[in-house]
Amino acid sequence: MVASRPFTQDTVNTPQNPRFPWIGLLTLAGAIFVSVTSEFLPTGLIPDMSRDLGVSISLTGQLVTIFAATVVVATTPLTLVTQRFSRKSLVLVALCTIAVANVLAALAPTFELLVGARILGGLAHGLFWAVVAAYSAHLVAPEQLGRATAITAGGGSAAFVLGVPVGTALGHAFGWRPTFAILGGIVLVLALVVVKFLPAVDHRIPVKTGEIRLPARKDRTLPRIIGVCVVILLVLIGQNTLSTYITPWLEDASFSPDSIPLVLFAFGGAGAVGLVLAGFATDRFPRRGFLIAAIAVILALAGLALAAGAGATAAVVVAAVVWNIAFGGIPAMLQTRMLRTSSFQLRSLAAALQTTAFNIGIGGGAIVGGIAIDTSGLQVLPWVAIGIVVVGLVVSLVLEARTAGAVPDEAPRASRVTS
Repeated sequence: MVASRPFTQDTVNTPQNPRFPWIGLLTLAGAIFVSVTSEFLPTGLIPDMSRDLGVSISLTGQLVTIFAATVVVATTPLTLVTQRFSRKSLVLVALCTIAVANVLAALAPTFELLVGARILGGLAHGLFWAVVAAYSAHLVAPEQLGRATAITAGGGSAAFVLGVPVGTALGHAFGWRPTFAILGGIVLVLALVVVKFLPAVDHRIPVKTGEIRLPARKDRTLPRIIGVCVVILLVLIGQNTLSTYITPWLEDASFSPDSIPLVLFAFGGAGAVGLVLAGFATDRFPRRGFLIAAIAVILALAGLALAAGAGATAAVVVAAVVWNIAFGGIPAMLQTRMLRTSSFQLRSLAAALQTTAFNIGIGGGAIVGGIAIDTSGLQVLPWVAIGIVVVGLVVSLVLEARTAGAVPDEAPRASRVTS
């Protein structure tokens, strides 16, 4: 980073085109859609994969953990190694590698080789998210960041609305292996779309004569970045404690296997609604939006557990829809919060740390859920999730109280879009 100084108009290049970059942002959303679908596709196929590979449900669920753990280990080193490379080129490399990993997963004859394919996919996914997490901030002005982040995050929401449910339905109809192969082909198609429609960006940090680069540890936004990462970590562990095992949990709650793809589709649609609401709320209510959403998640999970215990399947669906609406916008809110918290000089590092926190949360949730299943059964998952999300909410409130009067050291500006 460079020595701390106020940002002026010429400190960072701003976009030459004043129009909102819809096509570029929608292309990013499409790339995120296939990447997130690749990560979470096993969650809808855990019972099928478990039977085919001859391993337990809890062990099969660790395919999500392995993927996420790889992302955690690889993201920051890959970010540092690739700092000088074109952001767009890195997106393309990551997507092509994810496609190959999906095809290798389809061909894997054993659980061990499937693990290897998931590790390869995790490496690519880590690089992908280290780049795209900050990409929208390079395309738009600061006052448009909330809307831009909501649009790109819509790709992740669409993965749960369409990607995972459709993948689950295809897996039930034709087998999980053809489903992974088909997804690999779709990822390659999106790579071609990226070539055509995603604008390249200049992500370089501008340095004027006489400025001195300082270590990242001396940036005054670093403690706040770490605080946001802790909140992300806890909320994602809580969420994924249940969501990783949602298919077997629904089966345990008396839902038939054939009905589950439709139920997952409804859940994903609810998440999309939550994301749209977040797009409106994030720029207007940056603090209260997350607070309200987190409380709603906690209450909805409690309703979900009580409805399942009473055998009220209709009430389960209603509570789960509320849960997914409430959580649907939280990732976008936290991502926007991270980008606004970090200085421009730490934006790439903040994106890498954010990706690491998200994936520790995803993998940690799968681990916690697996342990809970083995010790107490599927029915306890919502209560475990509630406890962890409550801790995350408390940490967020403490951080907000400590930084309420803080003024960002440097207001991030959008980078120049290149041809």
